[in-house]
Amino acid sequence: MIEPGWTVVDSTGREIGSVDEVVGDSSDDIFNGLSISASLLGRPRYVPSEQVAEITDGRVRLALSKDQVERLGEFEEPPTTAEILPDEAGTLRRAEAAVEAPIHSHEERLNILTRMRHTLRRLLRR
Repeated sequence: MIEPGWTVVDSTGREIGSVDEVVGDSSDDIFNGLSISASLLGRPRYVPSEQVAEITDGRVRLALSKDQVERLGEFEEPPTTAEILPDEAGTLRRAEAAVEAPIHSHEERLNILTRMRHTLRRLLRR
């Protein structure tokens, strides 16, 4: 439901940044948290799902103040998981494994140009 580029506001409604990435597993409808950017050149911060107070179209309100957000840890890319099959696994077993536990590729982190586009879009909406 949440998309990269959405506005992120603190508990008082003051804009503090934008969504870089939604963390979780969309195929199982699991939401773990958000990677947010507070500035164009700043490192993304990780906000656990428990700290998301409200989600509306294009906007995420956190249950944290701006100061609390600034103290959050830096976002680190979650590791990719995969089922490793033995060499003797047959074609059918390999096909089943691909359906049961597909490897989800992560898009690259947002680069500076993408962050600038999100910022300009937010500014032009005002």
